[in-house]
Amino acid sequence: MANNKTNGSDKAKADLAKAAARQASAKKQSQNQGKGKKKGGFIAYLRGVRQEFRKVVWPTREELTTDTIVVIACVVFFALAFWLIDTGFLAALKGILGITLS
Repeated sequence: MANNKTNGSDKAKADLAKAAARQASAKKQSQNQGKGKKKGGFIAYLRGVRQEFRKVVWPTREELTTDTIVVIACVVFFALAFWLIDTGFLAALKGILGITLS
């Protein structure tokens, strides 16, 4: 039985050593990737921007109009809600403290 415990312990140590080696290898590989990158300059940047713009799915006029109306309606709703809340608090403070604002 003592022999089985030793083998299990040795196996656990070996597994830990393998995991540590894999982690070190991954860390070294990620460090090397950063060193291998070239600086493309401004022209390469603009090419990348152009490629990304080609991937964009632009909304149709109808979608844009609908979304704009929804945004404006939400802004108006929340503006009115905050105005009413502010007016209510002001009225409550005037009543409680007995102050007047001019």
